[in-house]
Amino acid sequence: MNYVTFENELKKERISTCLIYQNGEIKYNFYKNLKSETKLFKINSVTKSVLSMLIGIVIDKGFIESVNVPISKFFPNIETKKRDITIENLLTMTPGYDWQEWGEWGGRPFPMINSKDWIEYVLEKEMVNKPGEKMIYDSGASQVLSAIIQMVTNEKLSTFAKRMLFDPLGINEFIWHEDSKGINIGGFGLSLTTEDLLKLGILMMQKGKWNHKQIISSEWIEKSTKAKYHTYPHVGSYAYHWWVLENNLLKDLDSSIYFAMGYGGQFIIISPKNQFVAIFTSAKYINTFTPLKIIQKYYPFILTNE
Repeated sequence: MNYVTFENELKKERISTCLIYQNGEIKYNFYKNLKSETKLFKINSVTKSVLSMLIGIVIDKGFIESVNVPISKFFPNIETKKRDITIENLLTMTPGYDWQEWGEWGGRPFPMINSKDWIEYVLEKEMVNKPGEKMIYDSGASQVLSAIIQMVTNEKLSTFAKRMLFDPLGINEFIWHEDSKGINIGGFGLSLTTEDLLKLGILMMQKGKWNHKQIISSEWIEKSTKAKYHTYPHVGSYAYHWWVLENNLLKDLDSSIYFAMGYGGQFIIISPKNQFVAIFTSAKYINTFTPLKIIQKYYPFILTNE
């Protein structure tokens, strides 16, 4: 098997771009056309994992004391039964309120999107579980985290991200959409180039270090990528807005793999053990998991092929 076989699969599956990075170099790159090399791809829920990186920086810098801080500190008028919801509950999607994103809403947070005030919509949802009891996929939690960053830093999430994360990595071009109240969309609002997605993946793989400078603490990288809840076996376990590989053929090969996943087949797949990062962008809106399946199939070959 060689990269021709791999590339044929990418073309067959209509993948837009793919970068394979290992041991300090790009081993393979694929762009379906010239335009896609510089295109800003809407990365959908990969945005959540970038948000997690920014929460780490916010805590590292002392804007928020820890993940144990209750959200009532930022929303003092929240109803009593929600006062125990913490930053960690939002990061692990375990706040306990009723949220049907991967249920009756058909995989998209449409009711929130169509509401006049996204934060108000989320915080007014009825409680159905205790905080921390059950993980349910929830882009509303990400939006509340975005609002909290804006409150504590006194600047937009996109401005904070540019200053504290993107500029140090040389990420110069991005789009970060906002909700109706001017809060950057924490769950799915970011667009980046494939090359810049790779930079974020490498930063994570290098435990938060870039050009000998610690951008995010290694403690946060470790904590935020450790499996905490296992609600969706077909995807993996959930950490702090990162997925961790579980019940998967790759698990036997490499138990260190974790990943960011966005609707339509956007992925940052990271293996600290093998110093490996894979990036995919695509428009696989019928099957988001296609890039993950491709990696499952070719991972042993990619690791051994120099």
